[in-house]
Amino acid sequence: MTREMLLALALGYLFGSIPFGLVLARVAGKGDIRDIGSGNIGATNVLRTGSKWLAALTLVLDCLKATAAILLAERLLGDETAAFAATGALIGHLYPVWLGFRGGKGVATFLGILIALLPIAAGVYAAIWILLLLTLRISSVAGMTAAASAPIAAAILHSSLLPMLLGFAVLVLWKHRENIARLLAGKEPRIGRAKA
Repeated sequence: MTREMLLALALGYLFGSIPFGLVLARVAGKGDIRDIGSGNIGATNVLRTGSKWLAALTLVLDCLKATAAILLAERLLGDETAAFAATGALIGHLYPVWLGFRGGKGVATFLGILIALLPIAAGVYAAIWILLLLTLRISSVAGMTAAASAPIAAAILHSSLLPMLLGFAVLVLWKHRENIARLLAGKEPRIGRAKA
């Protein structure tokens, strides 16, 4: 691994580990987001503060931090570093050192990676995510299904990114393991309803 690749990995991690949900909730006077709902720092838990705009802003920033890291790495360190910046961004979001390695679940950040690296897959991902959110109103199902669509889209597009995106999808699913257990038990809450 070259110095540029290591720098891209570190840059991605730095961007990815910015806990926008936590920061925005505190700035808005909502307290520590980790003390409510699921304790997660992502947009769905921010929504549980009762602020839709704050949740939307968290989602957008968690997405774009990955896009920004990849584009910056490509510009400063070369196109071949993009995958390393992407990996750093997702790992940084999932396991930020500043929060004791307890981060978000990666759905928005994964979308940001696709926007930079595979825009067609990003469009499919976003469409599936939004459609399932609007119909099922179960955030975890929408997020996991969207994440699973990324390697499938990569395979259809014959993209060399397939192995990496498959790994990312597995990581996102792993971070949703508690949600999966609640889904199997019929206890996963829907958006707009109190947590079961």
